Amino acid sequence: MREEYDINNLNPRKNPYLSKLKKQITINIDSSTIDFFKNLSSDTGIPYQTLMNLYLSDCAKNNKRPTILWEK
Repeated sequence: MREEYDINNLNPRKNPYLSKLKKQITINIDSSTIDFFKNLSSDTGIPYQTLMNLYLSDCAKNNKRPTILWEK
């Protein structure tokens, strides 16, 4: 074995998963919305946070815009 290795020359490729890394955030979500995803989680077996991420990713991918109806 060598005493020292040049790390830059060992693997010159960039990490292909770097753009897919998740970022932790803090967000305020209604209890009813969380309950919806938790119930969906128990039906599908997929963790509710993963379901929320999948849904939001789908919205971003398909450029979905929310329909906002203000109640009087």
